[in-house]
Formats: sequence, C-alpha cells, structure tokens
Amino acid sequence: MAAAGRAESRRDRRIHRVALEDDEVVNREGLPVTAPARTWRDLAGVLQPAALLAVTDQVLARWCTRADLERQLARRPTGRGCARAQEVLPVADPRAESPMESVLRWVVQEAGLPAPQLQYVVRDGAGGFLGRADLAWPEQRLLVEFDGDVHRERDVFVSDTRRQNRLVGAGWTVLRFTSSDVLGRPDEVVAEIRRALR
Repeated sequence: MAAAGRAESRRDRRIHRVALEDDEVVNREGLPVTAPARTWRDLAGVLQPAALLAVTDQVLARWCTRADLERQLARRPTGRGCARAQEVLPVADPRAESPMESVLRWVVQEAGLPAPQLQYVVRDGAGGFLGRADLAWPEQRLLVEFDGDVHRERDVFVSDTRRQNRLVGAGWTVLRFTSSDVLGRPDEVVAEIRRALR
C-alpha cells in the first residue's frame, strides 16, 4: 500500500490552493468537480488573456450566464487572475463559435481596433442570404473569417470559395486567417485588418 502523498509545487508544476465553498462543487457522472463559474475563475489565474477569452466565450455559450461569472469574480475579487478576469469578461461573447475565433477577437481587441460584430449575416439588396461571417465591420463592408482545419475539407473549401465570391461580388472585403496567422504573425493580421478598415 502506497503512503499518502501531498501535492507539492515542483519545477514541472505549480500547485495553488484556494478554499472551495459548498455551492462551488457539482456532481458530473458521479464525480465531484468544481462548478463552471468556479472553474472559470480558477482558470483566470493560469491562462493568458486570449486563451481565457476563448474559455469564457465557451462557458457563456454552454454553462453559465455573465451574471454567474460576475458573482464568482465578486466572491474572489483579489488574488491570482482577478485582473485578467476583469479585463476579459466585458469582451466575452457566447456567439463565438470556436476558441480560435475568440483568440482572433482578442488580438483585434488588444490592438485597439473597433469591436467587430459577431456572426454577422450578410444579405443582398433584395434581402437574400449571402453568408454569415465570424467578425464584421458593416460600415466598412469588411468581413474577417477564422479558417480552422475543417475548412481544408473539399466540400467546405468549395462552399467557402463560392460564398466568398458572392460576398466580394456584393462589394465586401473578405479577409481569412488561420491559426498560423493568428498565433504566428498577429501583428500582420492586425495590420491587414487595420488597412481594410481604412
């Protein structure tokens, strides 16, 4: 029988202990886990802002309301991740459809660009549907898309190309970025969006 161990911080991991209230624990498939709002608050202490925004968008879309997260932040208004959570929460939006779309939005936010509209539906002059874009600046007729791996599949690629042609034909500028762009050259992504917004 192994002796009881104690989790300790080491070079390859860091342990943080914060007390749990009874209402911060829920059962999932018979196991006790932290409630979504509490998990979000804990993640604020270890994730960078872009990743935290991606988590926050998904939490708001599936498990919590903004008020739930605000209450959790009010419960622990200081300590690890507090400032980060306060910075990210106002930007969060449950309409984001992928984590990398959220990361792209954070890059835009950090650059001081105007906030885009999310999941913007574009229609032609007769009201016909032309497409829906991840991020949009309608006054400048600019659409920005994040293309994940699914966009490499043949059917999706063909559909994307046809949709882009319709949008460009209707007078919209369409910029498309991949994770290599967003993570590897964010300054260039910002510069391209900034030029298009002019």
